[in-house]
Amino acid sequence: MDCAHPRGLECTTCGCVRERLVGDVVWDDGACYNLSEIPQVSYASTAPELSDNTRYDFFSRVVPPDTYQAQAMVDIVRAMRWNYVSTVASEGNYGESGVDAFIQKSREEGFDRYFTSRTLENNRRNIWFAEFWENNFNCKLSRHALKKGSGVKKCTNQERIGKDSSYEQEGKVMFVIDAVYAMAHALHNMHKDLCPGKVGLCSKMDPVDGTLLLKYIRNVKIAGIAGSPVQFNENGDAPGRYDIYQYQIKNKTAEYKTIGHWTDQLYLNMRAMQWPGGGKQVPNSICSQPCKPGWRKKIVKGISCCWHCERCDGYQYQQDLYTCKMCRFNLRPNKNHTGCQPIPIVKLEWSSPWAVIPVLIAILGIIATLFVVVTFIRYNDTPIVKASGRELSYVLLTGIFLCYATTFLMISTPDVGICSLRRIFLGLGMSISYAALLTKTNRIYRIFEQGKMTVSAPRFISPASQLVITFSLISIQLLGVCIWFAVDPSQSLVDYEDQRTTDPEMARGVLKCDISDLSLICLLGYSMLLMVTCTVYAIKTRGVPETFNEAKPIGFTMYTTCIIWLAFIPIFFGTSQSTEKMYIQTTTLTISVSLSASVSLGMLYMPKVYVVLFHPEQNVAKRSTRSLKAVVTAATMSNKFNPKASLRPNGEAKSELCENLETQGLSPKQTYISYSNHAI
Repeated sequence: MDCAHPRGLECTTCGCVRERLVGDVVWDDGACYNLSEIPQVSYASTAPELSDNTRYDFFSRVVPPDTYQAQAMVDIVRAMRWNYVSTVASEGNYGESGVDAFIQKSREEGFDRYFTSRTLENNRRNIWFAEFWENNFNCKLSRHALKKGSGVKKCTNQERIGKDSSYEQEGKVMFVIDAVYAMAHALHNMHKDLCPGKVGLCSKMDPVDGTLLLKYIRNVKIAGIAGSPVQFNENGDAPGRYDIYQYQIKNKTAEYKTIGHWTDQLYLNMRAMQWPGGGKQVPNSICSQPCKPGWRKKIVKGISCCWHCERCDGYQYQQDLYTCKMCRFNLRPNKNHTGCQPIPIVKLEWSSPWAVIPVLIAILGIIATLFVVVTFIRYNDTPIVKASGRELSYVLLTGIFLCYATTFLMISTPDVGICSLRRIFLGLGMSISYAALLTKTNRIYRIFEQGKMTVSAPRFISPASQLVITFSLISIQLLGVCIWFAVDPSQSLVDYEDQRTTDPEMARGVLKCDISDLSLICLLGYSMLLMVTCTVYAIKTRGVPETFNEAKPIGFTMYTTCIIWLAFIPIFFGTSQSTEKMYIQTTTLTISVSLSASVSLGMLYMPKVYVVLFHPEQNVAKRSTRSLKAVVTAATMSNKFNPKASLRPNGEAKSELCENLETQGLSPKQTYISYSNHAI
């Protein structure tokens, strides 16, 4: 590129290089000066990129780079313990960088007095002053430059800066002065070393060696116009130095008050600060308050120091500042949800009201059962005890005793032994009771059905046969329990889902046996089948005269038992979702079993015990010898024509048919069979 200049400046490939040793912005010119090895001192360029010696090695500046200003701002924020501040910046590369929130506002009053006193007469140094004068006052110094109709007047030299025109000092004036003085001192020192004792340039400085001049510039250390030192580091940057101001209102007058400074490190006069309301306490300036224990931080998108606090609710605990995590199935969070703790384990205690009532009923039932057993043993050879079928009576009383004893197994602390006994005896007591009753009702039914058709006795009505039938029915229950043990061995477990409430504080683990509702149905199902079958036979034998048998008491017993278990089913299974499930179901089951036993004990044996103990005159036998057909026919006709035949004044006791059949020693060929005490 060709160019001409009146002073004969050198032309380079990047354009005409102007002799601007002291300048402002250097983004384009800086590269040209660098290529031409011309040192440059800037008074306003603060871009951090200019500290790169590999690109701008001939560049120096008397203002600190923006990196220092950013550090000063960070130090202020840290000193105030702020973590969230707002910035106001001008548009452009300088302001939008986000690090130039504080702009230097200082003014140099001495320069203001000097500059405002300048006129055309007393200006001797500034060759551009005349041009400034014309632009500032909108006038022309030369009359020939005036154009008609332009509205531009001739300068009178009576104009005054600051009076006839607006004046505001440029904020970087002090740095302009410092830059000029830095360059002047560098040239002066260079001239002293290269041209000692000579006036003007010597041959060593014509032309000036830019690399050598840069060395002198970097070695300059003078006091600036504002009293702060002017010097450069190895990158050509001036040291960072900032005065820190606070906008304060005092006596209704607003002003910026110096509260500190920053020179490599921060100094703040905390006492000089003033905050809204006249307080001295530094206000909090944060986006979000710290979250309480048990609350996690949910970061606001794009703002790392802002968050919302979310509680770790339910069974969650705070794993770290940002994460909530579920506790394990056997744990629950502590009160502040900062960790997990074991869920308390509960069981049915003996002192619980849910256990006291069933235990009381069971104790009374066991006492009553033992009383009946003792009475029967004491009066074992009396007619009433014989007539009741002693063998089956003792079996039935054993079943009743086991029904009451089951209550204690159901309330005891579950372990392998207790759970195994529950499986065995929960259904066994009922199976023994109903197997004995079923055998009795079946025997009565067969006797009367066959007696109507023939005089021969039915098969398997002897006491031994009755026991075999009863134990055969009971063995089916035991076989099922054995199979259950083989398939699924008994064990105790802690169920944490049974009482897992929405409020973790109320959660409990339930210690129980591994008997599910379905398993319980199967366990009691066989007993229910025996009970229903016995009820059917009781209905079929309801027409048999009460004088001769126990059909009607057995019938009433079974009807009442059915009502008890029909009430049990909805109560037991209807509470499966209740938090009190363990207590309600255990209490309901034990009371139902005990009531069933109490009904059998009360309706079948208490009347006999009453007669034995309080009316022994009725506990006598009436000898008679009649055929089976005659007995059945007489009993039927007696029931039809004399409904009150059972009220016998002679104290004849009710007895069962064929009780002493085996004791007669009759041969199978006999046509007629005689019986003793044959009331049916």
